Amino acid sequence: MKATVAELTQLPGVWRGGELDHVSHAVVSTGHAALDRELPGGGWPMGTLSEVLHDAVGIGEISFLAGAIARATEGDRMLAWVNPPHLPYAPSLAHAGITLARCLVLRPANKEDALWATEQALRSGACGAVLFWLAHDEYAWLRRLQMAAQAGRSMAVLFRSTAAERLSTPAHLRVALEREGGVLRLRIPKRRGPPLTAPIALEAGHRISPAPWAGKKSPSPSLVDFPERPRAVA
Repeated sequence: MKATVAELTQLPGVWRGGELDHVSHAVVSTGHAALDRELPGGGWPMGTLSEVLHDAVGIGEISFLAGAIARATEGDRMLAWVNPPHLPYAPSLAHAGITLARCLVLRPANKEDALWATEQALRSGACGAVLFWLAHDEYAWLRRLQMAAQAGRSMAVLFRSTAAERLSTPAHLRVALEREGGVLRLRIPKRRGPPLTAPIALEAGHRISPAPWAGKKSPSPSLVDFPERPRAVA
C-alpha cells in the first residue's frame, strides 16, 4: 500500500518544504517572540547542532541567545565554552540569568583536542549547552558533533564566519547575523522548513547588548586548560 503525503509527514525528520517542521525534540525559548515564531517548534533546538554565522566579534552573537542558554542550563547542567575568542564577561552572564558556577571555559592545545573536547562535553549529558569556535569544517566531524549533541541532549552552537554559508552542514539550524547601529539583523538560511531570507530585526535592549566578553580586570568563569586527550598506546 502506498503511503500518503500526510502519512509521510508524520515520520521523524520529514516535513513539507513550504512549512516549518513540527519537531519532536525539545526546544527552549530565546526570549524573542519574533525569532521563536520562525524556529521549528517555537524555540532554539536542544539535542542537535546549530550554527551562528557572523563576521565581527561582539555584535551580539552571544547575547541574543542568552535566554536560550539560561533555560538550557537549568537543573544544574553546565555551560561549556570551547575556544571562545575572548574570556566571557561574568557580570553580563549573571545579568542574563546564567549561573556562573556552572560555566566552564576550555582552552584545548590544538584543533584536534578542541574537537575531542567539544564532542566529550556534548556527549556527557552534563552540559545543557556547549558553545564552540573550531578551526575545522570537515562535514564528517560536524556530523560527529551533531550525534554527540543528540546523545547528550545538549544545545550545541558552532560559531563560524558568514563564508561558511556556502558550505554543506549537518546542522539542523543555521542563522546569520549582522549589526547595524543598535539593531541586530538575523537571517535563517537553513532550518527545517523554507529559508527565511528577510531579516528579523532585534532592537538593542534586553539581551541584545554587545557580546559579553571580559576586559583584563573583569571577573570571569573558570578557565581550564583542557588536559591532553587519551591516546592509544602502541
